[in-house]
Amino acid sequence: MNGLTTVKKKSSKTKSNRSLLAYIWFHRYLYLLLVPGIIYYIIFHYIPMYGATIAFKDFNIMKGIIGSPWAGFKHFEYLFSLNKFFQVFKNTIIISLMRLVCGFPAPIIVALLLNELSKMKFKKVIQTVVYLPHFISWVIFGGMLVTILSAETGIVNMIIVALGGEPIGFLTDPEYFRWTLVWTAIYKWFGWNTVIYMAALSGVDTQLYEAAVIDGANRWQRIWHITLPCIKGTIVVLLILRIGNLMQAGFEQIYVLYNPAVYRVSDILDTYVYRLGLSEGKFSLATAIGLFKSVINFVLLISANKIARMMEQPGIY
Repeated sequence: MNGLTTVKKKSSKTKSNRSLLAYIWFHRYLYLLLVPGIIYYIIFHYIPMYGATIAFKDFNIMKGIIGSPWAGFKHFEYLFSLNKFFQVFKNTIIISLMRLVCGFPAPIIVALLLNELSKMKFKKVIQTVVYLPHFISWVIFGGMLVTILSAETGIVNMIIVALGGEPIGFLTDPEYFRWTLVWTAIYKWFGWNTVIYMAALSGVDTQLYEAAVIDGANRWQRIWHITLPCIKGTIVVLLILRIGNLMQAGFEQIYVLYNPAVYRVSDILDTYVYRLGLSEGKFSLATAIGLFKSVINFVLLISANKIARMMEQPGIY
């Protein structure tokens, strides 16, 4: 009997493999479209991972990665003994959490408001206006912010002074600089994220709204009991991805906007790595920081996904 069962299992497995190969061959042109993407990720994402070994070596640019001697955890031990490291780590966490708490709900709210608009022309104009900042680079956008928020000649401070207030150093006062980073980042990115929620909203069955109207539900009740539950999966997935990216506090934005007056509250891991790696040539130490940041992000991503699955919500896998 055992022999017969084994033969049946092997036969079933062979049929399954053949059907899988037949399925792939039938859709071979669609799978062919995946090839450029796979090649891109192999060349630009997986092969460069070998460079992370620099964190465990005394890297010498003349000897290369392979020729440089191993150093074990020496650079990590030195890193954790630096007071400066904990300061930039703290800044990274604070700025990222501020952006998450203030910025994550913004595109959801805007998408819900746009979804309630009935005049399509007005809706498209608003969509274009909120998407536009996403397509402007931080170099250009930062230059505009420096001009607009200048303490002496900026239009914002001119309005504040005209209303009887004192000029505010949005880009030079440590008390205001973090909030300036947060709100300008939200303004630049929320329009793009709104696109994702608008796409999710377009998939909500309109018959649900019609049934709710017949039952006497008002606009707020339809949003709360139909719209939000229907896009809950999208919200959870995007929140997991955002948490898994928590250690990315926005290098480009901060590098363009910060200055020595606000280093104490704005210097993050990315800017610290940039200075160590490129300006001071400490490649191994800079790589150790980058690897530490990646590990933290990976742990946060797995933990957030695990919590979501425990709460019976869709995860990313």
